[in-house]
Amino acid sequence: MASTRNRGKLAYKILFWFLLISLAPMIFVGWHLVGITQQSLRKETLAMQESLAVGFSDTTYKYVTTFRNVLTETAGLEDFVSMNPGKQQQYLNRILQIHFAVLELSVLNDKGVEVLRIGRFLGPNPDMRDFKGEELFTGAMGPRGQFIGRLERFQGLYPTVTISVPILDQRAQPAKAVGVVAARVSLNGLSTMLAMEFPASGKSQAAVMTRDGFLIAHSDPREIYRPDARMPPEVEKVLTTQDNVKGGGEIALEGGKRLLGAFALIDKLDWIVYVQQPVEAAYQTAADMKAQIFRVLIWVVLFTVLLSLAVAGHITQPIRILKEAADRLGKGQFEDLPEVVTTNDEIGDLAQTFLGMSESLKEKTGELIHAKQELEKFTKFLEKRVDSRTRELKAAQDELIKKERLAAIGQMASVVGHEIRNPLAVINNSIYFIKTKLGTGGEPDAKITKHIKIIESEIQQANGIINEILTYSRQRELQLEKVRINDWLEEVLSVYPFPPHVSVDKIFDPANPTVEIDKTEMQQAVRNLVGNGVEVMPAPKGGKVTIRTVIPEPGWVRIDIADAGSGIPQDVLDKIFAPFFTTKARGTGLGLAVVRKVVDHHKGKVDVESTVGVGTTFKLYIPTTA
Repeated sequence: MASTRNRGKLAYKILFWFLLISLAPMIFVGWHLVGITQQSLRKETLAMQESLAVGFSDTTYKYVTTFRNVLTETAGLEDFVSMNPGKQQQYLNRILQIHFAVLELSVLNDKGVEVLRIGRFLGPNPDMRDFKGEELFTGAMGPRGQFIGRLERFQGLYPTVTISVPILDQRAQPAKAVGVVAARVSLNGLSTMLAMEFPASGKSQAAVMTRDGFLIAHSDPREIYRPDARMPPEVEKVLTTQDNVKGGGEIALEGGKRLLGAFALIDKLDWIVYVQQPVEAAYQTAADMKAQIFRVLIWVVLFTVLLSLAVAGHITQPIRILKEAADRLGKGQFEDLPEVVTTNDEIGDLAQTFLGMSESLKEKTGELIHAKQELEKFTKFLEKRVDSRTRELKAAQDELIKKERLAAIGQMASVVGHEIRNPLAVINNSIYFIKTKLGTGGEPDAKITKHIKIIESEIQQANGIINEILTYSRQRELQLEKVRINDWLEEVLSVYPFPPHVSVDKIFDPANPTVEIDKTEMQQAVRNLVGNGVEVMPAPKGGKVTIRTVIPEPGWVRIDIADAGSGIPQDVLDKIFAPFFTTKARGTGLGLAVVRKVVDHHKGKVDVESTVGVGTTFKLYIPTTA
């Protein structure tokens, strides 16, 4: 038989190869173009951020040099060079009025000692300071002719920078520095300009900082007002270790967040301008373009799939019709076959061959069906004969085995009973003789009396065992008598020796139906069940035995014998009616076997229900009679 492991739908195969040939190159090229576009957009975004950083570095430098130029122009005035404190104070007050970013102004003499000091937050007579040897004085008096530095936080919040320029006496040849004018300038204006350029509603942020991490300005002014204002450690580490004038790239922060940052160095101030935005925002355009291309590809794929399905369906339609016709032929349906189209191609040739094959198959199948019907008739006849003979043989065999087994047990029981009862009778007579002799000699010894009773009890027990074996193995015809079931039970229970610790509850159906039973055998069955119930409720606790009659359905009466003992475990319950099976320390295991034999002999049945810890109920079903 040919292997069907590689069998598949032809339309799906055509669709697969059509998609592979048509879409694979397009998807590959599209993916490659998306990658190139993303790289280009990333480079463009980084270049834009570098451009912003460079542009704001120029703005920052111009912002600072504006105040330096104001000081230079003021220091070059002839009245100011005269070092007249009154004139100088007038000019300095004018600077404070015009430039609100200037917080404090000072004039130093050629020794570096402060001779004039005014400010927005100074008292009327501020202390004068000596700056001799400090860079604020030496830088302005030296070859550089200026000093821009000494970054501090005014009142612990606002960043400020100190600027100083020399006071040159142009009358001397060459010009001679006769002092220094210095200003403490607030840099809050830089943060204001950054906030306007990079508003909080946008994704980008910018900052100005020194190489030692001092945060000068930030597009979010709240960052500046913190006493310990600094950039994140990862950003600070990258910026403070750069040797290039400008640059940029991705920076990874703690928690997995990534930034795209660019920087530009303000070389003359040794400050750094930094611009950043989240990587997601920086590459948003690339992501949008990628998503748009994917959407286009999805529509192309869907259109191609639909077109491929249409083409594949057109190609495979005749083959599907042939397959449907072949399936019906395989099921033996030779009528109402679908109309096979014979086109002028290889599929048409296949259709012609199929039609010829179907006619031949129809003829051969008819012959096989007729032969099969004849064979089935003969097979059914043989099966019936075999089943009938098998049942008869099995019934005869079972009956023979049963009779042989009971005969063997009966023969064995008769021999054993005879051979054991004779010694028991001798022992019983001997006990009687011993008791007689002991009675004539006065009061017998208590221990001897006790052991005599034990011997008598054991003799009685042995006789009981012999009786059970003989009862089970005895085969005799039933001596049937019609009795009222309630009356008969009253008679049986009235002579049963119930111990004082066991109570009896009788619940009889008022109908009191008539049954036809062998009173001797049925009495033995009831006494066995009652005796078992008494045994499982020993003194002193005792319990109650319940005898009930019920009519479960017309034609039957049920005798329930229930006890309040410990119950029978489920694994034991299925074995209790087997001959010689017992869970007692002593006993033959024939009591319940006798019960089943008696009930079966009366064409009834026995059921048992038991719950561990609650009790057991035996149910005897006996057919009633009119």
